[in-house]
Amino acid sequence: MQFSVYQQSHIGGRKVNQDRMGYLYTRDALLLVLADGMGGHLRGEVAATVALQSMAAQFRAQAAPYVRKPERFLEEGLLQAHRDIVRHARERAMPDSPRTTIVACLVQHNCAVWAHCGDSRLYWLRRGQVLACTRDHSHLEHLIARGLADPSERGTHPDRNKLYSCLGASTAPRIEISRQASLQPGDVLLLCSDGLWSMLPDREIAHQLSTRTIVQAVPDMIGMATAIGGSRADNTTALAIQWQGAGAALSAGDDSVVSTQLLPEGEVTTRIDPAVAAAAPAEPDPFDEDDIEKAIAEIRSAIEKSSQLLK
Repeated sequence: MQFSVYQQSHIGGRKVNQDRMGYLYTRDALLLVLADGMGGHLRGEVAATVALQSMAAQFRAQAAPYVRKPERFLEEGLLQAHRDIVRHARERAMPDSPRTTIVACLVQHNCAVWAHCGDSRLYWLRRGQVLACTRDHSHLEHLIARGLADPSERGTHPDRNKLYSCLGASTAPRIEISRQASLQPGDVLLLCSDGLWSMLPDREIAHQLSTRTIVQAVPDMIGMATAIGGSRADNTTALAIQWQGAGAALSAGDDSVVSTQLLPEGEVTTRIDPAVAAAAPAEPDPFDEDDIEKAIAEIRSAIEKSSQLLK
């Protein structure tokens, strides 16, 4: 399995970057995850971090070296991430549970399946064409579906940020699962937060990713989006891969290229890092590292126990 990968985030005009992203892979499977902590609720960055670490722990437990039931893994994975966020808030007596949107994609055997909750998006592109894009769980998309709003209003409509599904809320999240997508060499999968897609039209995203490498296109798109947003720019985050194939020949000399053929069967490589601001925030991030590390350890322990029971 071989692919190019690049991820980047910018704090925009906010005091804290609440976006989180990352990817994990074994010899035969790749998991991409991006979460956008909701700024209208307390400590969205905590919800985003717990969600990513929960998904990572579940991938480690089940990718041996690939996931047996991809759609089930994604649906149950997002539901477990939701429960982990709620539990985190309850155990720490937080006045309200932090919340996050999320999009996750599992790639194996030359096929991709993705799931999302909220308005973090996935784009599947081939030769400059958008083959698929997640539909936001928002009031605006509901209006567009009913013919009460125009698609051109997606970046400007006053209801564009009103979501009816997320992780961490008092009600169970609505999770949407895609069909399996058969990938071809050169296909691009882009996961991004609304800080990117709300500023750039789909045609610009497609143009950037079809005329440049992802290493060039991702930072340029983030730069464009934050420039357009100016002092009010949202956190802007993107994670992209360009697929080369399950049986692609080993290549060397490009740091963005990952080849997994030589990985041992039981090994999982992780690239999950907190989103890094392009400029230092005006105030310290209130992110409590000790709390999150404790939560991560608890999540891993619980999933490892359940995995042993299933064997």
